[in-house]
Amino acid sequence: MYVPFDTMPEESRIWIYQANRKLSDDEMQEIEVALEEFVSNWAAHGTGLEASFITKYNRFIILTVNQEKQAATGCSIDASVQFIQDLEKKYEIDLLDKMNVTFRLGDFIAHKPLIEFKKMAKEKAVSGNTIVFNNLVNTLGEWQEFWEVPASESWHSRFF
Repeated sequence: MYVPFDTMPEESRIWIYQANRKLSDDEMQEIEVALEEFVSNWAAHGTGLEASFITKYNRFIILTVNQEKQAATGCSIDASVQFIQDLEKKYEIDLLDKMNVTFRLGDFIAHKPLIEFKKMAKEKAVSGNTIVFNNLVNTLGEWQEFWEVPASESWHSRFF
């Protein structure tokens, strides 16, 4: 069951998918329609999940489930991964590779393989003050507080 993103409780579980390229506004509009349809029908063991989504910066898809109402299970999580894989194929993007880093360079959002980000840190092209997207957060509350943070305040700090 789709509910508005801003009504989801802070304890809701989230999954963050980052695209390896900026998506066009038209692509985002299509993806948001598909997301709403998917989330509206998303279920665990036949019970509808209270779920939502948000897209950010034409690059991120964030899915969320209110675990207090009905927990996402292995099969429902598998269904969401299949949905994301279908988006990858349709839009020729990579959403599942966790070995990439997305970060801000001024007003620009950059996306680099982890090895390149490490090299940039070594060369001081990025620093502990560089704003990174910490996609390892697990709840909506963590996302609100710790998603866009200086690299020194996330797992990225090991590179400085």
